[in-house]
Amino acid sequence: ADRPNLFYPIFLKSNGEFAGVGSPVPLGANRQEVTVKQGLIAVWPIRQDGSEGNWQIGPDAVVNLRKLGYVKLGKFDGTNTSISYLKTGEQRKVKEGLFGAVTLGLAGHIEVSSKAISTGKVAATQWNLVAHSAADHGSTLLRAFVPSRQFPFPKSLYAVEDCLRFFVINKPNSIVLDFFSGSGTTAHAVMRLNRQDGGRRQCISVTNNEVAADEQKALREQNLRPGDAEWEKHGICDYITKPRVAAAITGKTPSGEPIKGDYKFTDEFPMAEGFEANAEFFTLTYEARNAVNHNLAFARIAPLLWLRAGAQGRRINKLPSKGWALADTYGLLSEVDQVTPFMQALEQALASSHALCLAYLVTDDDRRFQALAQQLPKGIEPVRLYESYLTNFSFTNGEVV
Repeated sequence: ADRPNLFYPIFLKSNGEFAGVGSPVPLGANRQEVTVKQGLIAVWPIRQDGSEGNWQIGPDAVVNLRKLGYVKLGKFDGTNTSISYLKTGEQRKVKEGLFGAVTLGLAGHIEVSSKAISTGKVAATQWNLVAHSAADHGSTLLRAFVPSRQFPFPKSLYAVEDCLRFFVINKPNSIVLDFFSGSGTTAHAVMRLNRQDGGRRQCISVTNNEVAADEQKALREQNLRPGDAEWEKHGICDYITKPRVAAAITGKTPSGEPIKGDYKFTDEFPMAEGFEANAEFFTLTYEARNAVNHNLAFARIAPLLWLRAGAQGRRINKLPSKGWALADTYGLLSEVDQVTPFMQALEQALASSHALCLAYLVTDDDRRFQALAQQLPKGIEPVRLYESYLTNFSFTNGEVV
């Protein structure tokens, strides 16, 4: 009723090939009374609830776009099929050559090479590349890296790679944050991008260690609970994410076997070669306030300080006995009375072209922190260590109004 001129039949041959279109059927007319030539099948725009809907374009447009290869017929089940078409914006991109090599396939619609993703351009509305098949390059590929381990609906590695390419192709030192990392496809894709152009992109993957519902039931029957080692090893992070990332880097499965198969499309090489990359895995913990306040939990947060400073170079893993220490990209002052040698060391490091960017200062005195921050060399950001943690702790326990 909304678009009566867009309710018409599309005729197909018995093998599903396009055979033409019919005229719009007037409102109230019975579509079953439309004459269909012998050997042809009429396909109508019928909604899932069985009611009559409409196509998005008129009959003449279907014929014209079909000649150009801009109309695609889906899988034919003998009575019905899906019908999709390129919209005007995508048609323009084809004409302007933004998709690279375009050919007219045997099925009557255009086909784009999997290597023809244009860089630095807005993504197309429709992506129909073999590389983006989640079944072939998501589930099947994942099994090559972590055999016999199941994960529901992993994305195609190459689809994620192509998505990232639009945004980081000209940013070789970018940081990609994947806050729901699942099977680790994004981290894997970042490795591939770095290999292709020599980039040093980082990927921070965050996930929980949830155990699937059906597995939880079986584990509870064994009197296991969350937190037990036997329970946690079945969680998504320990069971899929970490082993998959490690396997991608080393080229070996968790059992130590070389991964079988080759990467495809943009660059092709054996998966067993792995990548010139590294990864480190951290587990979120909750530390007692006093332990943090008295520097007894420094080793726990040491990786986070290194991450915030860029995750490059040496890391300070324990409190320095002399009250201060320097790494490649940050410094730590744990005893404020050692500020003089600390500042001198910072100046010397900067003069030697070290990439220092942060200085972590441990003090519970606001005025002392401000005084120390003012003494820092230009370009180094001061961070008051533990301040956020201790403030949050106080709020949580009702100590601050």
